Amino acid sequence: MKRISAILITFLLISCQADVKKEDLSKLNGYWEIKQVTLANGETKDYKVNETIDFFELRHPEVSGESDHKMVGFRQKVMPQFDGTFKTNGIKENLKILEIENAYFVEYKTDYGKWNEEIITIEDSTLVLKNKQNLIYTYKKFKPFSLK
Repeated sequence: MKRISAILITFLLISCQADVKKEDLSKLNGYWEIKQVTLANGETKDYKVNETIDFFELRHPEVSGESDHKMVGFRQKVMPQFDGTFKTNGIKENLKILEIENAYFVEYKTDYGKWNEEIITIEDSTLVLKNKQNLIYTYKKFKPFSLK
């Protein structure tokens, strides 16, 4: 019963989402913390504490050919520190945003492979991405630690 409920909730969340608009893509910039992963079978895994978060940086489109206005940038895993700084191993995944059949995808590329994820939702505080294995990653905007 719990699995059926999770599947229904996931379906409702996705089907009720507003279409992703080109002007919202810049909201991808910044620090995002994984909140939940929904598996293809509807099961969910919640993340309450994360040692690493994802930093996305998109650059404005550059014209490099005939109507080639792709947004490009990178994603990097970072570890937040208590003093407000971030540590990283320096590894970046290059990315570009693709529009395919009225949907937007983040295409990642490293020396080891290339893959993409569909942007299901992108808002000021919520990001939902879906990969080709039907795993749905729900992120929330990262809020820095505060010892005050």
